[in-house]
Amino acid sequence: MTINNSDYLKALEKMIKSSNVLEEKISLTEEQKIMLAMSDSDIKNDQTIDPLALEEKELEWLRKGPA
Repeated sequence: MTINNSDYLKALEKMIKSSNVLEEKISLTEEQKIMLAMSDSDIKNDQTIDPLALEEKELEWLRKGPA
């Protein structure tokens, strides 16, 4: 998704810069690393779906009901 509203983006940037959150490294599990690698592969191979198309497929699936 993208955000084109410059006022919103500026406000978000200001909020992030003024945040008092400490930077802390978080260790990932092997499963999380695998899932991230799979996501990277999907992106590189153009195997993604835009949110609207996903929503349409989801609604179609929900309309069909239990098999």
